[in-house]
Amino acid sequence: MSAAGVLLADVGGTNLRLVLADAERGVDQDSLVSLRVAEHPSLEAAARSYLRARGAQPEVAVFAVAGRVEQGRAQITNHPWHIDCGALRALLGIPRIKLVNDFAAMGASLAALQAGDMVALGPALPDLGAGSDGCFAVLGPGTGLGATAVLRRGGRWLVMETEGGHIGFAPQDALEIELLRVLSARFGRVSNERLVCGGGLLNLYRALGEVRGEPAPALTPEAVSSDALRGNALALAALERFVLILGSVAGDLALAYGAWDGVLLAGGLVPQLLPRLQSGDFRTRFAAKGRFGTTLARIPSAAILHAQPGLLGALAIASGRAEVHHCGTVSGACA
Repeated sequence: MSAAGVLLADVGGTNLRLVLADAERGVDQDSLVSLRVAEHPSLEAAARSYLRARGAQPEVAVFAVAGRVEQGRAQITNHPWHIDCGALRALLGIPRIKLVNDFAAMGASLAALQAGDMVALGPALPDLGAGSDGCFAVLGPGTGLGATAVLRRGGRWLVMETEGGHIGFAPQDALEIELLRVLSARFGRVSNERLVCGGGLLNLYRALGEVRGEPAPALTPEAVSSDALRGNALALAALERFVLILGSVAGDLALAYGAWDGVLLAGGLVPQLLPRLQSGDFRTRFAAKGRFGTTLARIPSAAILHAQPGLLGALAIASGRAEVHHCGTVSGACA
């Protein structure tokens, strides 16, 4: 990372966060802005406006985007933005640009998180700064459901880009079988993201209303959450089921990734869900894995509460503290 600075961006389906940083001072919090993606025609336009307003011309940029990265290009999964690394470099005049999946950046944040940035859910995590080898999973609900696997080998943090949030939903009881029936009629294939993200909460609420034969008037995920806080039975049941399913998905990814050293939850909804995540239902579902139940019960888990873990991870990538790896020949670098 050059002393001339680096531009960091966390590009979600709803919000875009931009910040400047450098090798000596780290992130410049005064330069942090959060923009609505829908209010800008492209990432290039938003970033160019941001840099002009600050009179900045960084030499390095890391863009963490909510979509699959292939050959320096990405399509945001829950928004029409198409991002091209070469176009960004040409329009912004930044010589070195790297495009990574947003949850790869979340995973990279493990290289920099402090103990106070996390809250244990069940067994406590090992000291992430200790340097011992390990394998972790990071997942979380926001506009979509992101997931990544993170290895620590010889003091190096290696992050694997995945689309684990799109693994198929696996119902665990009779009610969830009925929910799958309702959602299959609407979507065809039902991935975990159809239930475990902001829009997924609304899907879950509506499907639960159909199964129970109850009206489901809330029109947004925020309205479902607000109704749950006011004691609405259907909204409360949807929120409780959301946490159960998130626990199941987290346990499945621990098995899929071999994340025996810890599973961390990140994303915009996690702070709001924290009291329910701490209630015990999350861990009960997390460990409900039949013959592997005893093994899962020993795996630590935690909620990441750092305000900007995606940007923290992007800085770790820019500075070389974490590396993003890909299965196959795809690459996020364009410089």
